[in-house]
Amino acid sequence: MVGAGGIGGLLGTRLALAGHEVVFLARNRNLEAINARGFKLLLEDGSALHAAGVRAVAQGAQAGPQDAVLLTVKAHQVVDVLGGLAGFLGPETPVVTMINGVPWWYFHRHGGAHDGRQLESVDPGGTIAAAIAPERVIGSVVYPAAELVEPGVVKLIEGNRFTLGEPDGTRSARIEALSQAFMAAGFKAPVAKDIRGEIWVKLWGNLSFNPISALTHLTLEQICRFAPTRALAASMMAEAQQVAEALGVRFKITLEQRIAGAEAVGAHKTSMLQDVEAGRALELAALVGAVVELGRITGVATPHVAAIHAATLGLQERLLAGSGARVAALPR
Repeated sequence: MVGAGGIGGLLGTRLALAGHEVVFLARNRNLEAINARGFKLLLEDGSALHAAGVRAVAQGAQAGPQDAVLLTVKAHQVVDVLGGLAGFLGPETPVVTMINGVPWWYFHRHGGAHDGRQLESVDPGGTIAAAIAPERVIGSVVYPAAELVEPGVVKLIEGNRFTLGEPDGTRSARIEALSQAFMAAGFKAPVAKDIRGEIWVKLWGNLSFNPISALTHLTLEQICRFAPTRALAASMMAEAQQVAEALGVRFKITLEQRIAGAEAVGAHKTSMLQDVEAGRALELAALVGAVVELGRITGVATPHVAAIHAATLGLQERLLAGSGARVAALPR
């Protein structure tokens, strides 16, 4: 498990209790807590599961090659874990990218004119692709929500589905094995023929509701029920749909159905709004900036997405000003 936060803790605890040997890449207090007490998962009904036998390391080399690596950090944190991840990789070790937004490997085995193209917005200079061979990648879409409430303790908010998919749509032996392992641990783990289509359905909401909430501090329900922000979200989603369709994606639900689904979640703060409130860096490149870049690649105009991306980048600059950190604007 590369990442010992909400999703990593949820997966690692259940997989360990299903009989798998689980090791976390972690640091600081989380590293110490996992090695001292294992990992605890607080469930929705108030009960708890405790995986006492898991362990944590600061570098993958301390554990050695694994059967599979589950990458559960946020998209902008991947570069930071590459050094520690390397030691986990044996000759055949797959890397399951359990990350929101457009992945760096999007065009790997995509087919067509853009096959193999690098996305500068999510992988400037190809740093990630150079460290993780594209042949290792298995895609996924993460639906559960969970949060790390203290070192070594995760609270499940809702959900238990992880859709898996090979970049070329094949049903490989390795993805079958992963799906079976997930299901044995209590998750729904369907194997998708078109993992990019699944990614876009979730991204459709994330690229609009996340930055709008970050800028306005409105919940999902409030964004959807306030006519101006609902219209803005719909405009951003319509632009994104045109980009996706230009890349061969076909949506299985309508734009209005996707908005209705977000509204039904209720008074929920998006992850990006939570990051704003905590003063953390925002998951902007994979959720929003990549859509602007894909629009340029396909020749589809994305004025609403680009404007909100620019505004949210400005917000992030202000949030990070005190720390001395800086984020790059979308490459041109």
